[in-house]
Amino acid sequence: MAVDAGGCFIVLEGGEGVGKTTQWNHVAQALTAAGHDVVALREPGGTPAGDALRAVLLDPTSALTPETEALLFAASRAQLVRAVITPAMQRGAVVLVDRFLLSTYAYQGRGRGLPVSALRAVNALATGGVAPDLTLLLSLPHEEAMARMRARGSVDRMEREADAFHRAVRAAFDEALQPTWQAQHPEVGRVVAVDAAGEAERVTSRCLAALAAHWPHRFATLNALDAPSAGAELHG
Repeated sequence: MAVDAGGCFIVLEGGEGVGKTTQWNHVAQALTAAGHDVVALREPGGTPAGDALRAVLLDPTSALTPETEALLFAASRAQLVRAVITPAMQRGAVVLVDRFLLSTYAYQGRGRGLPVSALRAVNALATGGVAPDLTLLLSLPHEEAMARMRARGSVDRMEREADAFHRAVRAAFDEALQPTWQAQHPEVGRVVAVDAAGEAERVTSRCLAALAAHWPHRFATLNALDAPSAGAELHG
């Protein structure tokens, strides 16, 4: 039975190695199994134009200035918001996105050193005022996350950055959990932490519990049984 409760916009965030893409898949599967109309998207990407930009942005051979990088991420986001996210929200779907504006503030702001005021202005145009209802920020000790990332083998252009870059990104994500920061950045929406330690299914259960806490009527039926088994995982 389909669940119709109006559209909602959920983002999964976190630094490299926290298992974000795995949880994006698992949460999407659990919500779909519970009867929700789910539109699962990733940034950059999600549209033909966005996928082309993703290839450039993540290609280890791409030599991009920080400004170019930020503008390409914003261009992909602008296309995704207008072509996919807004229509999905209007029809009442659950939109689940792997990364959004908070990543720009963490990676291009804190990591690359670009002024947040400039990033905010560019992305105000890109999003047209569309903001997540809730962001689940996956958190894992830095050393453990880096070990996970290295264990995967090949790394993309962002993952191959120096440890200092990843520590700066992590610090920005930690800051985003502070109520004062969130009050000063309403375009990011509410951000809540989810412990990313342990088995993937247990982390999925924590994500689902966070959704049920935020939308008790819409997601009241979500529980640990909704977490897909490891065999259902689409991405590592």
